[in-house]
Amino acid sequence: MAPIPPGIRLLVSFNRDQWYRALTFTLTFLLYTSFHLSRKPISIVKSELHKNCSSASELATAISGSQQPSLPALHADMDCSWKPFDKSNYKQLLGAMDYSFLCAYAVGMYLSGIIGERLPIRLYLTVGMLTSGLFTCLFGLGYIYNIHSLGFYVFVQVANGLVQTTGWPSVVTCIGNWFGKGRRGLIMGLWNSHTSVGNILGSLIAGYWVSSNWGLSFIVPGLIIAAMGVVCFLFLIEHPNDLKSIYAQNSPSLNNVPVKNWNGVNGHTEVYLQYKEGKTQSYDTELLLPRDNGSVRVPVQQVVVVKSESEPSPISFMGALNIPGVIEFSLCLLFAKLVSYTFLFWLPLYITKAAHLDAKKAGDLSTLFDVGGIVGGILAGVISDKLGKRATTCAVMLLLAAPTLYGFSMISEFGLGPTIGMLLVCGGLVNGPYALITTAVSADLGTHKSLKGNARALSTVTAIIDGTGSVGAALGPLLAGVLSAGGWDQVFYMLMTADFLALLLLLRLVTKELTSSKSHPISAVELKEH
Repeated sequence: MAPIPPGIRLLVSFNRDQWYRALTFTLTFLLYTSFHLSRKPISIVKSELHKNCSSASELATAISGSQQPSLPALHADMDCSWKPFDKSNYKQLLGAMDYSFLCAYAVGMYLSGIIGERLPIRLYLTVGMLTSGLFTCLFGLGYIYNIHSLGFYVFVQVANGLVQTTGWPSVVTCIGNWFGKGRRGLIMGLWNSHTSVGNILGSLIAGYWVSSNWGLSFIVPGLIIAAMGVVCFLFLIEHPNDLKSIYAQNSPSLNNVPVKNWNGVNGHTEVYLQYKEGKTQSYDTELLLPRDNGSVRVPVQQVVVVKSESEPSPISFMGALNIPGVIEFSLCLLFAKLVSYTFLFWLPLYITKAAHLDAKKAGDLSTLFDVGGIVGGILAGVISDKLGKRATTCAVMLLLAAPTLYGFSMISEFGLGPTIGMLLVCGGLVNGPYALITTAVSADLGTHKSLKGNARALSTVTAIIDGTGSVGAALGPLLAGVLSAGGWDQVFYMLMTADFLALLLLLRLVTKELTSSKSHPISAVELKEH
């Protein structure tokens, strides 16, 4: 007999539950990757919506002076910028588009968690992804159909911001349902890299078409997130308990078993399943099942499922706020996400202006910030697992981020090598606390011991924390659009101030962690798993 290949040995070493966990991990990773993939194009396309049009003006003047008919083109206005972003206030208009998306996202997030706890997450997430794909494609169709109305683009951004709120509470709830507390920081640090992976893929996809047909920079990501919505509908399993009905239907233990009547207690006739003595039973089964004449008989009765009064119900908004640590981490995330999303929406344009690169090269270079974010998120998770101190881990990274932000403001004086290093380091320190708070911290608080095992609070807690953070995400790009008119230095001073405020908001929790008499890893904390 031939030996079994090592790969097959590895595959069969995992049990059924481990395979379902791996499926949930991978699927939710890909689902939220598509969310961020569809958000990234606007930051890449900005430098194409408004460009230096001096050469185009000269060309248009020359053509007009020679009275030659205009050359055929998709857009006949000969202006290299896209109206209405061709005016001197283009930064404010671009900032307003960011703000419309993020403000709608922040408002919708508070409602999304509450709604998500009351609807099937699989269907809720599927509808959100399909509609998000629709609105992302609509933005790109503005190029195809030559639409120059600011109101159209703002409407699409607002609608897309609202429907994208279905994503985060849903995927965090799913991953929290499947994975316990043991190595949550590491697992969610790895899992949360979907944010950076989505940003990288979105940058590369949008950058491929940005100079030739920026409409496709939106249409292709829109089609991808819609396709992933269909995958979500077909395969997503919200909770391990959802599989019990499948196991019950497919269980062979109740098939082909002889049934006989038996006189039960107090003269009542009951139906018993008869197991042969030779059938192998577990130790627990042997102890629990009575014996009679060499057979084991198990009573089978109809069961009526009645909802228990003690069954946990969805938590209220104020009830979630009362969980210790929710307010502090929410406000900290507001400023941390302000910094992260300012980079998300403005970094490619800043590199274009400061390093004098074209839109595609700037977009490609900006992906290094997200590569650093992947490493930073994983390190934050691993360190917080080892130390059992989530707040302290975030505070240290925020403290180190401030001087890095100052150095990043002088990127125009660096060569290519130092710029790459600064992008990687800054991405890790900025996105590390953001990733840790939105994943492991949210899941910890959503299953806090004060909830007494009410796992249905996870979606609401996640939505409150991320919704508050999204307020900062809306303010950051808006302030960047206003402040950049007076110079990019002002933008970086704003980012350093936000970083410092995020650090201050964690000081109480840091002090509590450091002075705690019990210094044990998070795996030993007595929190209810679900």
